[in-house]
Amino acid sequence: MRAVSAVGLVLHPQRDCGHATETIATWAHARGAVVLGCAQDVGRTTDRAVAVTPEDLSRRADLIVGLGGDGTVLRAMRLAAAGHAPVLGVNLGRLGFLAEIDVPELLPALSAIDEHRFTTEPRSAVSAVVAGREAVAFNDIVLVRRPGHPSAAVSLRVDGHSFVRYLADAVIAATPTGSTAYSFSAGGPLVSPSAEGMLVIPVAPHSAFNRALFLSAGEKLALEVLPTSGELGVEADGRLVGAARPGDVIDVVMRPAAARVIRLGGTTFYQRAQRKLQLTGSAEAE
Repeated sequence: MRAVSAVGLVLHPQRDCGHATETIATWAHARGAVVLGCAQDVGRTTDRAVAVTPEDLSRRADLIVGLGGDGTVLRAMRLAAAGHAPVLGVNLGRLGFLAEIDVPELLPALSAIDEHRFTTEPRSAVSAVVAGREAVAFNDIVLVRRPGHPSAAVSLRVDGHSFVRYLADAVIAATPTGSTAYSFSAGGPLVSPSAEGMLVIPVAPHSAFNRALFLSAGEKLALEVLPTSGELGVEADGRLVGAARPGDVIDVVMRPAAARVIRLGGTTFYQRAQRKLQLTGSAEAE
């Protein structure tokens, strides 16, 4: 990572980030670096931050710090995907999978960045064009049944060939990062973030085939909304980005290494999963 001349801040929309943002601003200004934030964030952070557009933050920042939970870190990663900066996730409140540190560890983490005592971990994204606009997600793209409408009837095409049809409440196309999110709650497997591929899983399936698929990063996925389907919402990382109607085809594209997250060597993915999910061994047979 090149010398930090600009730090981008991405804040949780409700939680108090004041102490953390002042710590970052003091560290940045001591090094002659500017602190950047989007307009909705700057108004509730340090008075030493400069309001910029999301595009300018992505282009100018050498480091992006996400202060909040997983949703905030995902937003930071989406901004990073348009630029070159790695993302440092700082947890505020509940333990998140994506945050690397808690607030008390922030100053030592910034010192480690100064001294280049860190690594970066690439994270894949998935993208789809919906209503003429590209939607990028680091967790998942989801086709979901609208309330009061029939179930999602979706045909999966892999590399142009029809493979299977799902009748379900939703169909999820998730990254390995997203395997711990909606996909996991739907019964999907945990997937190492270092894996390269796309997980496809139905939610509450009504069809005979109810298993998840894991595609390689190079395979092309198309989701065709069948004539028997209701109108579906299209979500990217939980954000509603459009609608899909019978006859529509949504191409979901894997974007390997779309962003990088900073790792300081404190915990592994498996340790975070154990803590977050309260995993223990199987009960011993008596």
